Amino acid sequence: MNLVSTGAGHATRATSRVPLLRVDEMSPEQRRVHESVIAGPRGRMVGPLLAAIHSPDLAVLWSRFGEYLRFSTVLPKTLNELAILVCGRRWSSQVEWYVHAQAAADAGLDAELIEAIRQCRSPVFRDDAEFEVYEYARTLQQSGQVSDALHEAIEARWGVRGVVELTAVIGYYTLVAMTLNAHHIPVPDDVAEPLPRSDALIDLPPGQQAA
Repeated sequence: MNLVSTGAGHATRATSRVPLLRVDEMSPEQRRVHESVIAGPRGRMVGPLLAAIHSPDLAVLWSRFGEYLRFSTVLPKTLNELAILVCGRRWSSQVEWYVHAQAAADAGLDAELIEAIRQCRSPVFRDDAEFEVYEYARTLQQSGQVSDALHEAIEARWGVRGVVELTAVIGYYTLVAMTLNAHHIPVPDDVAEPLPRSDALIDLPPGQQAA
């Protein structure tokens, strides 16, 4: 995968607005960050960290924060990845969608739901918890607010910690999407971009609950 920092060539490097460093191009400080990321749960230097490593102190904090929000919240991985997909689709972030659509599928999110969100169709949820997370992420992304009813629903199911962590996931992956888009971090050169390109933020339709 070309978005991983290795000693190999990067055919996609020219499309990025910031240099995508090979290991042999990194400073000692950058190499320490790289080794820390590789040793962690990600197992690779990928996506926005390829930009953040140009500020090594930022990259260290970024990596730790992201690892927590992706792997250690009280929310099941399926719901975490669903919230991330909403962010990725809202921002038409090709790399975010590419990475997390697969992660969501691996976590057990229904393929029909993933495709409905990709196509900006109203997804139909058989699981109430999934519906609540989709609507929470969607409305927070699109209006900057969530209703009392939505906040209470997430808190009732996952506790105060859960609603705080879900909000942090949405905020963090908005930062990720902005970073990927601003710096034109590319998908691997053997993969087609999974989303239509857009110069505007996407408004996703409300979800539906299956009868």
